[in-house]
Amino acid sequence: MKAIKLLPVFLLFAVASCSSVKVYSDYDKNVDFSQYKTYAFHKRGIDKAEISELDKKRILNAIDRELSKKGMTKSETPDLLVTIFTKERERVDVNQYNAGWGYGWGWGWNPYLWGGRSTYVSSSTEGTLYIDLIDAKKKELVWQGEGVGYLTENRNEKEKQINEFVAKILEQFPPVKK
Repeated sequence: MKAIKLLPVFLLFAVASCSSVKVYSDYDKNVDFSQYKTYAFHKRGIDKAEISELDKKRILNAIDRELSKKGMTKSETPDLLVTIFTKERERVDVNQYNAGWGYGWGWGWNPYLWGGRSTYVSSSTEGTLYIDLIDAKKKELVWQGEGVGYLTENRNEKEKQINEFVAKILEQFPPVKK
């Protein structure tokens, strides 16, 4: 009977562990995050992000949604300024393997291989999204979230992927002190 009750917990853990985004966060331990109720986007910081304007808009909309879910509101006189930074890098994987049977001892490399060798090359783009939250009065960084994952060029999947990045990053805000 206990196993049946624990099944949903294990399924939730399995689904969560399959996420394609790795997230990290850091924060100022001396800050009381309960004081922050409003936010605004820091235009100068966001303009420096080297991504398309459409992707910026997607990211900012996702941040809006997630911060609203946390009870925060946009304001002309904000408690927090939100800015983003992105970077990407190309990753190339080369795999070689023997295809076929041959002569020789054991399972190792064999120069008399009948099937020959095959090489498989794949590339992907790994992207990193940083979300910085700055205390508007002090002009100091108080929280930073980072999400790392593989990017897609598929326009239909891009918005879904950006929403996942932002949601996973902002799950860690506000930080829970242990």
